[in-house]
Amino acid sequence: MVRIDKKATRLYVLDTNVLIHDPSALYQFDEHEVVIPMTVLEELDKHKNGIREIARTARQVSRTLSDLTANVDIDQIRNGIPIQRMAGPDGMLRLLCYRDLEPLDPLADSPDNRILAETCRLRDERTDASVILVTKDINLRVKAAALGVPVEDYLNDRVFDDSDAMIDGARIYPDAGHDGSGLWDSLRVDVRVERQDQRVIYRLAGDIPPEWHLGMLVSDSDNGASFEAIVRDVGPKHAHLELLTNYRHGASVWGVHAHDSRQNFTLNLLMDDDIDLVTIAGSAGTGKTFMTLAAAFQQTLDSKRFERIVFTRAPITMSEDIGFLPGTEEEKMSPWMGAFHDNMDNLLRDEEGGSSWDNGATRQLLGSRVQIRAPGFMRGRTLNDTFLIIDEAQNFTPKQLKSLVTRAGRNTKIVCLGNVGQIDTPYLTANTCGMAAVVQRFRNWPYAGHVTLKSVERSRLALAGEELL
Repeated sequence: MVRIDKKATRLYVLDTNVLIHDPSALYQFDEHEVVIPMTVLEELDKHKNGIREIARTARQVSRTLSDLTANVDIDQIRNGIPIQRMAGPDGMLRLLCYRDLEPLDPLADSPDNRILAETCRLRDERTDASVILVTKDINLRVKAAALGVPVEDYLNDRVFDDSDAMIDGARIYPDAGHDGSGLWDSLRVDVRVERQDQRVIYRLAGDIPPEWHLGMLVSDSDNGASFEAIVRDVGPKHAHLELLTNYRHGASVWGVHAHDSRQNFTLNLLMDDDIDLVTIAGSAGTGKTFMTLAAAFQQTLDSKRFERIVFTRAPITMSEDIGFLPGTEEEKMSPWMGAFHDNMDNLLRDEEGGSSWDNGATRQLLGSRVQIRAPGFMRGRTLNDTFLIIDEAQNFTPKQLKSLVTRAGRNTKIVCLGNVGQIDTPYLTANTCGMAAVVQRFRNWPYAGHVTLKSVERSRLALAGEELL
């Protein structure tokens, strides 16, 4: 295909099929400018209705564009809208609209040909930059080559993940040092260490990083960290950090140990009496349900902090529905509780490989403390002394999750588990699902905590599938 020597300033014109193929494509062009022609916006609008995957993806792209344009003025829309990136310089988004655009002679008036005409017009206007059309359409690439338009295929395939839709919940400083001394030097803050009721508190005074928020993990490493603390209080000129309990070796939760810094932080949030709401994101196999159930049984059966565990999830299938199910409420929910039963089997497994989950007495004991409930029948209830687990929270709408969170009564802890990469309902996207909304709205609430797990513990095959697919 046609290529030219790329100049310092590059404008990448994205075709509709690129955004449908990868909804996060806007964030994949580093510090360069991304251009969305009006024809692409019209095609997205045509695709957004329906329950097919293409409709869901089109709605996700539209929501992303809406978020980017929500808090900008007219001048920014004309001159370029900043695209904030997690690392490196920000990119720029431009919306391309020509009122007097004429189709290329002798090409017919079609969406592909209008995108070609818009790209050619932009190329003629921006002689100071490299204007490059990016498309997955082979025929459009051939047409562009015939017209001498620089064109490329989109090869940076990446699934929209939790870090794209919500905060990470952790900040890693590799140079923090054993007691955080390296961190204090790099941040240029004054530190005072205090002990309060067997807790170690670091009181910081100085310029605090603006990305710090309440309930965030501050660590010196993802693996083998020697300094791990949670942000208890934060402001522009001060912050209070509390050292975390180390659940890697000595201490454990129902026999479960942490393998890395984020898992240790997760167990601390789950066991913290001061945290009422915990949200845990992460890909399949990172241990979200496993650690949550371990903490639930530790605090229900051992320490007696809670009287019961309520487990619920949205009854939504990955593919075609199999129809109505017979039986009681719990029997109807049984097919959706595979994750619960699998993790129970692992939690109750002894060193010799046997499991007491098959024991009738064990099932009777747990059955008296564990309730499996359908979310559709939770409205109006008040849950006191309850450890409520909301699994697959990415499949709930913000309104549905609100109705579940507001069930909390006296001495109740709620844990939301999810992964935006596993949304099964066609009406939600990574930006609009309830999981992302809860994380964003409770970001600065002092009694909430969030963490995104990274390491897959299920198997090497699951890890390879997560990385390669």
